Amino acid sequence: METKNRTLWFVWFLLLPALIYILAIVAYPLIDTIKLSFTNASLRQTYDWVGFSNYTRIFHSGFGEIIIRTLIWTFFSVSIKMIIGTSGAVLLNAAVPGRTLFRVLTMPPWIVPMAIGIFMWKWMYNGEFGMISGLLQRAGILHGPFPILAYGDTAFWATIVTDVWIGVPFVTIYLLAAIQSIPGDLHEAAWVDGAGRFYRFRRITLPMIVPAMITMSILSLISTFNSFDIIWILTQGGPNGETTTMIIDTYRTAIGAYKFGEGAARAALICVFLSAFTWVYFRLVSRFSAEAA
Repeated sequence: METKNRTLWFVWFLLLPALIYILAIVAYPLIDTIKLSFTNASLRQTYDWVGFSNYTRIFHSGFGEIIIRTLIWTFFSVSIKMIIGTSGAVLLNAAVPGRTLFRVLTMPPWIVPMAIGIFMWKWMYNGEFGMISGLLQRAGILHGPFPILAYGDTAFWATIVTDVWIGVPFVTIYLLAAIQSIPGDLHEAAWVDGAGRFYRFRRITLPMIVPAMITMSILSLISTFNSFDIIWILTQGGPNGETTTMIIDTYRTAIGAYKFGEGAARAALICVFLSAFTWVYFRLVSRFSAEAA
């Protein structure tokens, strides 16, 4: 019994640094944010308790439209990243000449500092001297300069393209590692039995990398949902709010308008919303993978 207690205390001693980190870096700021969301905190040194008025005000300010826009933005961005990342991982795993070079060329979007990469895309989206507008004019598709970021629809999809460009390398490398962990004997046995390349991918590769795909999709979902740099640098939520997502709206409220209480309420809603969405997504994908197995 004494040995068991010593082992238990030793385990808690090893977990203590992680527990301190979680309490100090995660739990305390989260609790303080939730507490602040029930106040009218601003630049004033004092603030009052206002109850749920901040939350009530949120849903009377067009926040529902922002939620829908955020979901659409996240869905398309994550879906495209997973499709391209999975396809890229399969191709990079194939025995083709120059495979090492292709793997190296996959990394620049991830290695280049995010702000530099985004500014590069902003330059390419420019209507007067941007590369995209220039190429479309040379091809005869456009008859004059077209400022992509000046129109709501094109700006929305432009931010998605930029986010995909930045996120695909990480997804590709992660899934490539998962594919390489599959025992080669399985593919060899299937090949001997006459199974084609697509059949082997559908019956061997895909089922065995499903856990990695679930993990990667959740990580990508959380990162994309909370993406701030891309939209802010490209459009700052414009034009006319067409690219304003929940995180952009929270920043504008808390930092731009100095309404810290309302901003905290928006941040708390994002946390609750994202946690619930991730939990539902994980349950659905886990059930789907279990049925497929």
